[in-house]
Amino acid sequence: MFTLNVDTDLSLKLLEKEDAKELFALVDGSRDSLRRWLPWVDSMKQEKDYEPVIEMWLKQSASHDGFQAGILYKNKLAGMAGFHGIDWSNQKTSIGYWLSEKYQGYGVMTKVVKALVNYAFENYKLNRVEIQCGVDNQKSNGIPKRLGFKQEGMIRDGEFLYDHYHDCVLYGILSREWEAKGQTK
Repeated sequence: MFTLNVDTDLSLKLLEKEDAKELFALVDGSRDSLRRWLPWVDSMKQEKDYEPVIEMWLKQSASHDGFQAGILYKNKLAGMAGFHGIDWSNQKTSIGYWLSEKYQGYGVMTKVVKALVNYAFENYKLNRVEIQCGVDNQKSNGIPKRLGFKQEGMIRDGEFLYDHYHDCVLYGILSREWEAKGQTK
């Protein structure tokens, strides 16, 4: 099974069906904060709701279309991060991520996203990586900013969250910009 070591305390791994219980507990423990920015939280009401999703993520990885991985911090599931899919004809992808409240503020997600960008450019040989964040989600917006992504624009009403639309900021970085910033391992 795929794993990606980020540092001594942090790694990414593909989840399996037996991880559904831990994933549900993690989301359930941060439900209020996650639902503020993620449109799927309310539909995940029980452990078994994650089983078909995990199966879909495994198929995504097997079909060479990126992956969704559990973030393990000190061997505990802390969140999820991965590629929404890969546009091979245009050599680009986008990264999505979320982190449980209790693991926020330690630089975990910045390290994870840096590792994913490195993976996209080094392993997939892509040219472009994008990240889209809610305009008012300051924590999420801080990650691409810290990593040298360029803010490319705002997507008005870019995502529907339960009962309203919200605007999203689009960030992007090119392989040559990432290399020039010395961000690679």
